[in-house]
Amino acid sequence: MPETMRAAVYYRNDDVRIEEVERPRAGAGELLIETRASGICGSDVMEWYRVKSAPRVLGHEVTGVVAEAGEGVEGFCVGDRVCVTHHVPCNRCALCLRGDHTACEMLKRTNFDPGGFAEFIRLPAVNVERGTFRLPDEVSDDAGVFVEPLGCVLRGWRRFRMTPGLSVLVVGSGMSGLLHVQTARLLGAGAVFAADIHPYRLEAAERFGAQALPPCEDMAEALRQANDGRLVDRVVLCAGAPEALETALACVATCGVLQLFAPTPPEHHPEMDLNRIWSEQIALTTTYGAAPLDLEEALALIRAGRVEVEAMITHRLPLKQAQEGFRLVAEAGESLKVVLKP
Repeated sequence: MPETMRAAVYYRNDDVRIEEVERPRAGAGELLIETRASGICGSDVMEWYRVKSAPRVLGHEVTGVVAEAGEGVEGFCVGDRVCVTHHVPCNRCALCLRGDHTACEMLKRTNFDPGGFAEFIRLPAVNVERGTFRLPDEVSDDAGVFVEPLGCVLRGWRRFRMTPGLSVLVVGSGMSGLLHVQTARLLGAGAVFAADIHPYRLEAAERFGAQALPPCEDMAEALRQANDGRLVDRVVLCAGAPEALETALACVATCGVLQLFAPTPPEHHPEMDLNRIWSEQIALTTTYGAAPLDLEEALALIRAGRVEVEAMITHRLPLKQAQEGFRLVAEAGESLKVVLKP
């Protein structure tokens, strides 16, 4: 096996270079994975978030085949098809023991080497133990890249206090937004609405089960007209634009919940009507990442066909076209899911 491999190295959104880098090897308890598919996540193109650690190889929505198994590895063999996650919790700290695994300090420190936009990745032993899942025959390599993002969505809904019959608005109809639309339907939402500034994504939201709300001056009033005079019980913010946050907050009904699934840029300091939030008993919640339990549930839902994922893939690109993939995701136009095929 050669000593080097190709990787897409991120410098900034418009500067992603294909470079020859050292190929990692599997040590004791570790796996070397030959990457088959790697999705570009919306967080990969949050330049304010990513550029501070550049240059680096990104990519955390990964499927592949075990190419090497280090000494002592149990449960996986060369040739096994797997999906993997980069962040894994310790399962021992106070946060983990109370169920807040994605706030665990260890989860934030763990990663694989170097990243999914490379021909091979090395999984540290802890990732092998807690963040590697065998792909069933019914789940394709491409479908497997949705396990991590769907796991993040499922975790968010666990924090949402959802009950059947409640109305839902998803602000931002990209890939994550469409997963939220499908999950809301799966959980028995009475009505599901979706908002976006791009007609292509609104049309996609309708295909996946939402009633689309085109851009307008007063989104709250448009929502009332579509929802029997009411705002909605649950709002999911899947867009980082400051204007999207304002829209989301304006659309939450009395005693409703707004979940910040996507962050706004750090320089944005939103003004909120705290008196309205207090008097109407509106709750704000956040979510981050996915824990192993969320990933296992996501894989089971994809395997059973209860969440449709492959229909979201609009572009499959070879690794050499990684720059084009980043452009498509950053522009957030006529694309939903972009998958690189190293």
